[in-house]
Amino acid sequence: IDTFIEGYNTTVFAYGQTGCGKTHTMLGDLRHEQHKGIIPRACKHILTSIGAEKETIESFELSCSFIEIYNEQIFDLLDPKKSKRELKENPQGGVMVKDAVQVKARDLETIFQQLTRGSENRSVGETAMNKDSSRSHCIFTLHLQTSITRDGKELVKKSKLNMVDLAGSERQSKTQAKGERLKEANSINLSLSALGNVISALTSKKNVHVPYRTSKLTRLLQDSLGGNTKTLMLAAVS
Repeated sequence: IDTFIEGYNTTVFAYGQTGCGKTHTMLGDLRHEQHKGIIPRACKHILTSIGAEKETIESFELSCSFIEIYNEQIFDLLDPKKSKRELKENPQGGVMVKDAVQVKARDLETIFQQLTRGSENRSVGETAMNKDSSRSHCIFTLHLQTSITRDGKELVKKSKLNMVDLAGSERQSKTQAKGERLKEANSINLSLSALGNVISALTSKKNVHVPYRTSKLTRLLQDSLGGNTKTLMLAAVS
């Protein structure tokens, strides 16, 4: 989180089998302080930290977006119509979700309102292993722009923090998925496999091709996984 404030792209994602607590870990319950997950706690830490650095950070702009990847399609969870969005090349490098709603986040209350709104829009469905199974990968992104003056020049830093609640990996024999649920599961497992392949390539000592374009998930996280970035994986185990 501190690395993000310093100006680097970072990612935190929860990975694990369906029903083992990924959504609880990342989001938790916003109504009770002790049950809040990593996303609300991180947001509080960021606003507190920026507020404490008024001597070095002269101005900042923090905004948030919330999207889901369902059956390899991108949907905007902050759009009341939950519109479908497209991935486009960002002129400044990396990729961006075209026309995604970005809400200015000057305080915690605004951020929590967006988290609640987005969570209510998310695709869930019942399987034999989990009655409220997340059927999509959910990405809450904070975008930060800070400006400082050094040697008479204004320096602007831009960074983003992706906090990802991945859909659960699952086996059809355990979830007894059929029809639409089976289609969802195949899509989930395909993108999780793509993420695994990207991480394997990034950590390989050999100079190998990193297959970011295999799925929408890895394509979207490309500029926050490779290069001068930090990534934290939370393994949820049941």
